[in-house]
Amino acid sequence: SVWQVPLFYNAKNTGRPLDADDKYTSKYLDESNEPLYPFGYGLSYTTFEYGAPRIDRAEMNRNDRATLSIDLTNTGRRVGTEVVQLYIQDEVGSVTRPLRELKGFRRVTLEPGATETVRFDITAEELAFYRRDETWGTEPGRFRIYVGGDSRADRSVTLTLK
Repeated sequence: SVWQVPLFYNAKNTGRPLDADDKYTSKYLDESNEPLYPFGYGLSYTTFEYGAPRIDRAEMNRNDRATLSIDLTNTGRRVGTEVVQLYIQDEVGSVTRPLRELKGFRRVTLEPGATETVRFDITAEELAFYRRDETWGTEPGRFRIYVGGDSRADRSVTLTLK
């Protein structure tokens, strides 16, 4: 039988993010608590626009593969290179999981006005971690998959591992 993690079990995030009403969280007195630049941030001589992410299946088994696709368009007037980044969040696990883990990236160079579809294959290996019993593997559950130009990517889809 497959062990199921209840949705309420260990549903917490790592760290102590800023909460203005709670004096026991991490914060600065005279500065923002946010980093100046998020992980993966980069400047370019052009601008890029991300489309809505698409996933070819909402559920998968440990032996399956899901493909996430997203359209990237160079909306500027110059040739440019963008690093498209894939982050995965395990919504609930038997141990505390990171808010987001970088699981893949693609470097894409586009002419002005050009659009390219970027694809990422997601297998059980991208969803695996060291579990409570200190073995490497997966646990059934929901995963939120983010894609964008840095760690603050807000475009996401949901994938359920059976």
